[in-house]
Amino acid sequence: MSEVSTGNIHVRFRVTHPGFTLDVDLQLPGRGVSALFGASGSGKTTCLRAIAGLEHAPGGYLSVNGEIWQDDSLGLFVPTHQRPLGYVFQEASLFPHLTIRRNLEYGMRRVPASARKVSLQQAVELLGIAPLLGRMPDKLSGGEKQRVAIARALATSPRILLMDEPLAALDLKRKNEILPYLERLHDELEIPVLYVSHAPDEIARLADHLVVLEQGRAIASGPLSEILARLDLPIRLGEDAGVVLEGEIAELEAEWHLARVAFAGGSLWVRDSGVPLGQHVRVRILARDISIALDTHPDVSILNILPVTVEQLADDTHPALALVRLNAGGVPLVARITRRSAAKLGLSPGLKVWAQIKAVALVG
Repeated sequence: MSEVSTGNIHVRFRVTHPGFTLDVDLQLPGRGVSALFGASGSGKTTCLRAIAGLEHAPGGYLSVNGEIWQDDSLGLFVPTHQRPLGYVFQEASLFPHLTIRRNLEYGMRRVPASARKVSLQQAVELLGIAPLLGRMPDKLSGGEKQRVAIARALATSPRILLMDEPLAALDLKRKNEILPYLERLHDELEIPVLYVSHAPDEIARLADHLVVLEQGRAIASGPLSEILARLDLPIRLGEDAGVVLEGEIAELEAEWHLARVAFAGGSLWVRDSGVPLGQHVRVRILARDISIALDTHPDVSILNILPVTVEQLADDTHPALALVRLNAGGVPLVARITRRSAAKLGLSPGLKVWAQIKAVALVG
């Protein structure tokens, strides 16, 4: 009997190409953003194409929040054009002879009126493209084209939105323009998103769940904060190890241009970036910006000093260094210190210490 998974996405595929095999069995959340992260050639796009039905994985299985789209044990394979999904590629691929409004309406025509859950107006407002509706695609910037492409995908009222490196073709300025709109999709829509990227800043800002692919296999899959805090995996979002925390702006200190972010394990002072009180934010803390002390020291310049418990120690990439996993009220942190310092402090699992956090980056 075929299994029916509700409230999640179950992906089980084995796709073989010359010199490469994708072999994954994943349980992903039924809402929020699940990021597929890994080096080029790790299998990210192949996995996305199999989910879309563009590649048939023999013996595969796929269910999306209770709807089975592939179960080869029953001879079931829903073709791509019958799968209620949206797909956004690196290139916007808008119809050049149609206005932006007509590009969007083309997407909507795929869906019967009775099945529409995202209105054209809602898609337009979420992506901020109302001023563009009467224009032609060749009159838009790269970032504007991608916003239209995402709105067109949403206009199909998809059960799942697949995004394959949607910002890779944009320069840094255009990329930073579009990221806030992607955050709005994350916050305001219940449609699950599978987001393929090798860009650390995008993962840190958008992902709830992280799947790390390496040579066609998932070497890690779980909540973003937990995966980044694992010491047994070589996960680096960019130049260093670190974690991403969820919190909200709890206090603004106008005199010093600082904002206090409250999170489950305490609070952190960050530079005031103009985010209003009460708004949800993410902060990124790099391992290199955390030092460890056995006691508090009021005569230091570091503003963020949190009581934590040592959970685990592991060797780092250089023999002089160690990674230390810390528990701050149930929230994991990772510090990088020298092995000499770890020995001098007598660090071991269960020891209560203080984490001195020098710098915190507000990422979204």
